Amino acid sequence: MSDDLDPQIGEFTGQLRRLVDQGGLSVAALADRTGYSKTSWERYLNGRLLAPKGAIVALAEVTGTSPVHLTTMWELAERAWSRAEMRHDRTMEQIRITQARAELGDFGGARAEAAGGVRTAPAGTGTAGAPPVIPPQPRAGEGDARDAVPARPVPGEPRAGRRRVLLFLAGAVAAVVVIGGVVLLTGRGGGGGGEPDAVRSPAPSATSAADLPAGVKCVGSGCTGKDAEAMGCGGDLVTTARTTVVGAATLEVRYSRTCGTAWGRITGAVQGDQVRVTAGGTQQRGDPAAGDDFAYTPMVAVGGAGEAEACVTLASGRTGCTK
Repeated sequence: MSDDLDPQIGEFTGQLRRLVDQGGLSVAALADRTGYSKTSWERYLNGRLLAPKGAIVALAEVTGTSPVHLTTMWELAERAWSRAEMRHDRTMEQIRITQARAELGDFGGARAEAAGGVRTAPAGTGTAGAPPVIPPQPRAGEGDARDAVPARPVPGEPRAGRRRVLLFLAGAVAAVVVIGGVVLLTGRGGGGGGEPDAVRSPAPSATSAADLPAGVKCVGSGCTGKDAEAMGCGGDLVTTARTTVVGAATLEVRYSRTCGTAWGRITGAVQGDQVRVTAGGTQQRGDPAAGDDFAYTPMVAVGGAGEAEACVTLASGRTGCTK
C-alpha cells in the first residue's frame, strides 16, 4: 500500500487484507466467491480503489465476519476518500485560478501599456515635440466659466498654441477610438457576432490539457459518451456518489469531480444485465462483456454528484435505480 494513504483508508484496507489472509483466500478464490472480479479485488486490497459497500458485505459473508463492524469502517473510509478528493480538487482549482490570474494580468498590463501610449506624453513635451501649452487662467471676478470655455481670447495668447491644443485633443480621441475598434474586432469570434471571447467563459470541454492532472484527457461535455478509464477519469479521481443493491448486483453512480462527469456501474453482474445512467436528459448504457461480472456505462457531464441517476435491468427482469 502507498504511504500517502489517509490513515482511515489505510486502516480499512489493512483490515480487508487481514480478513482475506485469515480466511486463506487467494484473490482468484475471493473473486469467485464474492462475485467481484480479480482485478477489482487487487485494487481494493492495494488501496488503489475503495471497495463498494456490496463488496464489503460479500467479503463479510465469505469470511464469516459480522458485516456491522466492517460496514462502519467502510463508511469512515468513504468519508476520508471523499475528503481526499475534495482536497485534490481544491488544489487543481487553485492552480487554474493562478493560471487565469496570470493570463489576465498579462492581458491587463498589455492593455494599460497600449492605452498609456495614447494618453500619456513625455513630461515637458506636447504633440510632435511642441512645448506644453498652459491653459488660460481666470481673471478675478470672472468665475469658473473661463476654466471650461473662455468667452474670448486672452490678450497675449498666441492663436497657434490654441490650435496645437485642439489638434492634440483631436488626435488623442481618434487614437482611442481606433484602439477600441481593434480590441472589439479582434476580441470577437470568427463569425463576428455574439459575446467577445475575452470575457466568454470557456466550455468545460475547452479546458486545456495543461489545466488537468496528468493522464486526464477530457472534462465536462467533452467526456460525454466516452470511457472513464480510457479518459483518465477513474482511479483516484472517482468516488461513489450513490449505491443500492438490486438482486445479486450492486448498482452505483460513480462520480469524478475533476472531470465533471458521472457514470453507472454494476458489480456482481451476469450476462444479460444492463446498466444505464441519466443526467440532464442524456442517457448512456452499458452491458457486461463476455466473462466479466461487472459493467459500467460511458460518462455523462454533470455539475454535481447529485445530478446523475443509475438504473439496472437484470437478466431476470428485475429492475432498480439509485435513490
